[in-house]
Amino acid sequence: MPALAEVAAFLDALLGIDAFPDYPNAVNGVEIETPAEIRRVATAVDARERTIAGAAAAGANLLLVHHGLFWGGVRAVRGPLYRRLRAALAADVGVYAAHLPLDAHPRFGNNPMLARALGLDPTEGFATFEGVPIGVAGTADVATAELVARTSKFAAEFATVVRHSAMAAGRRTRRWAICTGAGADADTLRECAVRGIDTLIVGEGAHWTAIDAEELGVVVLYAGHYATEVLGVRALGEHVGAHFGIPCTFLDAPTGL
Repeated sequence: MPALAEVAAFLDALLGIDAFPDYPNAVNGVEIETPAEIRRVATAVDARERTIAGAAAAGANLLLVHHGLFWGGVRAVRGPLYRRLRAALAADVGVYAAHLPLDAHPRFGNNPMLARALGLDPTEGFATFEGVPIGVAGTADVATAELVARTSKFAAEFATVVRHSAMAAGRRTRRWAICTGAGADADTLRECAVRGIDTLIVGEGAHWTAIDAEELGVVVLYAGHYATEVLGVRALGEHVGAHFGIPCTFLDAPTGL
C-alpha cells in the first residue's frame, strides 16, 4: 500500500498542482496528512462532515475532494470547521483537494467530462483564469431543447433541477460553452457575446446573470454546482485506485444546488 506522499506526488504531477493558478482559499494538494499507508481512497465533491464520516465508515484513510476545507479563509477553528477537522484527525483520514486543476484537466476535468456526458465534443478552451482556460467550448447543431433534456437527465441523477430561460424553446445550439460550478458571471457572459456562443452550461450564477444573458441572446442552463462537478473527482479517484491497486469509494452527498 502506498504512503500518502507517494499518492500526493502522483496527483500533484498529473494535475500540475504546483504551477496551476487558483483562488488562495482553494489550498490545492494535501490539506490533512495521515502517517498510515493508504488502504482505500474515498472521493467526494466537498470536504464536509458527511463525507469525512463516510470515508471513515468505508474504511478509507484518504479523502480526495474538489472543494477542500478552507474556503472560508483564515478563521477560528470553531463550529463546522472544528468538527470536520476533529473527525478527520480522529479517524486518521487524510484530505487531498484539487479545485481548478481538476476543472480544467483534459482527461479528468469536470468541464471536458461534462461535455462528453452531454454528447458534446469540446474543441476549444473557455473561461480563462490567469491565462489558463478552465472551461471548454465547441460547435454543434442540436435543438437547444434537446440539450436541455440531456442536461436535465444528467443533473437529476444528483438531485438537481436544471433551470434555464424560456428562450431555449425553438432554438438550435450551434456554438456552446461549459464552465462548471459558479460559471455564470460577467466575464463568461461577455466572452459568450464576443465569441458568438449561443448556449452556456454552468453550475450556478447570480440572479442578474439570467437577465444579462437574455438580453445578450445567450441561453444559460444552470445545471447545479454540485451536479456539474461530480464527474472529475469520481474519475480521478478511480484512476488513483487503479494505479496503486487500492479500492476506491465515491461518496455522493448532493446539495441540490
